[in-house]
Amino acid sequence: MDTKEIVLTREGLEKLQAELEERKGARRDEIIERLKEARGFGDLSENAEYDAAREEQSRNESRINEIEQILAVARVADGDAMSVSIGSKVEIEDENGKRLTFQIVGTTQTDSLNHLISNESPAGKAMIGHVAGDRVSFTTPNGKVRTYTITNIEV
Repeated sequence: MDTKEIVLTREGLEKLQAELEERKGARRDEIIERLKEARGFGDLSENAEYDAAREEQSRNESRINEIEQILAVARVADGDAMSVSIGSKVEIEDENGKRLTFQIVGTTQTDSLNHLISNESPAGKAMIGHVAGDRVSFTTPNGKVRTYTITNIEV
């Protein structure tokens, strides 16, 4: 992972910190117990339980390392109640009156199914710094130009 600053919402930072604590504590202890138990089954070269526990241990340690790297370069977004920024919940309206609501988040928190869009996405970039009432346009990844009016911003 490069040392580029990663911007997170306060919620995102807390979620990562909680995950790290759980992975370093309870999950790590659970995996160690599984390894001890699997060693008791005999020959490690043909021990599927041992292999599965080692693989889980490797995935857990990789995720711990990933989270630690993110937290090392993370910055919590300072939301401005007047303009769209990372952490803002934004309501927009298209030309047909259809309204959408989503939250602008850092790239590591993106989840389109839960209406969390990245500040680096075309829509996110277009809205950062704008205020309610502004019209913004951006080009989607499939080449369509979309225009919306920002109707509401919440921090």
